[in-house]
Amino acid sequence: MSSRIARQIQMVSRPAGMPGHEHFRIVEVELPAPGAGQVLVENRYMSVDPYMRGRMRAEGVYAAPYPLNAPLYGGAVGEVLESGDENLQPGDIVLNHGAWQDRLLTEASRVQRLEPFDPERISLYLGALGMPGMTAYVGLNRFGEPKEGETVFVSAASGAVGANVCQIAKMKGCRVVGSVGSDAKAEYLKEECGVDGAINYRTCGDLTEALRAAAPDGVDVYFENVGGEHLQAALNAMNPFGRIVACGMISTYNNAEPQPGPNNLMLIVGKKIRINGFIVFDHNDMREAFHKDMSAWIESGRIRTRETVVEGPENAVDAFLALFSGENFGKMVVKL
Repeated sequence: MSSRIARQIQMVSRPAGMPGHEHFRIVEVELPAPGAGQVLVENRYMSVDPYMRGRMRAEGVYAAPYPLNAPLYGGAVGEVLESGDENLQPGDIVLNHGAWQDRLLTEASRVQRLEPFDPERISLYLGALGMPGMTAYVGLNRFGEPKEGETVFVSAASGAVGANVCQIAKMKGCRVVGSVGSDAKAEYLKEECGVDGAINYRTCGDLTEALRAAAPDGVDVYFENVGGEHLQAALNAMNPFGRIVACGMISTYNNAEPQPGPNNLMLIVGKKIRINGFIVFDHNDMREAFHKDMSAWIESGRIRTRETVVEGPENAVDAFLALFSGENFGKMVVKL
C-alpha cells in the first residue's frame, strides 16, 4: 500500500443515543505530497476519549461539532514520513490532532515535535503526559485545591483522568476514595494507585452509604467525572466549604433525552460548596509545569500508568464504545 493512502474513520450520521457502527464508516483516500510548510504523518497511536461523544451532537459539547462525512479528530501521535518544512524531518515523532486516520497531511504548525523520554512508550503522550493527565493536574490543583489531611473522592477513578487524580492527591497527603465499576478495578486502585478506599458502584448498594463508610470524616474535594447518582452521593457526603471539580459527566453523554438530576442540590447552599466546571485547553499557562512534574513522576515511578490498547483503525469504533461500558483499564488508545 502506498505511504500516501490513508484509512479514515468518518461519521456519516449523528447518534441520538448510544452510538453504533451504523453511524461510522472506514474509507481509503490518497493524499497528495506535502507542499511547503506541510508534513505527511503516519500515526502510530490515536486516542479515544469520552468528550468525543459530545462533539458528535449537532450542537456540539465542549467544542465545535464534528462534521459529517469527514474524519473525526482528536489526539494522535505518529512519525513524519515526508516534510515540506525545514523544522521537521522524516522520522520525527509528533503529537497532532489528526486521530481517526492512520495517515494525514497537515500544516507543520499544527503538530508538536516530541522528544520522548522512552521511544517505546510514545502513547503516554495521549494519556498521562497528554490531555487526560493535564486535565487531572489542572482540575485538582487549580480548582480542587486539596490540602494535606483532606479527603478527595474521585469518580471513574481507574480511567485516564481519574487514576492520575488519585495519585496526585495521594502525593499531596490526602485520603483518597475512588469509585469504579468492577472489583478488579477497585483492586487496581488500591494496589497500584495507593487509594485508601475503593467503591464498586455496581455492587455497593446505596452509593451514599458506601461513600460515607469509605470517607467517615466526610469529603472535602470531589473530582466529578460521572454525574447522576455519583454527584448526589458526593453532595450528601461533602463537608462544609467542599469543592467540586466538574470535569465531565459520562453517565449522561448518551442520553437521548435529559434525565432527572440530583434532588439534593440545596446542599450546595447549606454546605457552602463551590463547584467549578473547566475545560483543560483554557489553562495552557499550566502546561510547562504539568510536563515537568508529570514526566518526573512517571520516570521515578511515583505515577503509575495503565493503558488498554486496541489494535487497528477498523476497531477504533469498538474502542470508543467500550469507554461507555467501562471495559477499559486506564487510558484507551488505538494502535494504528
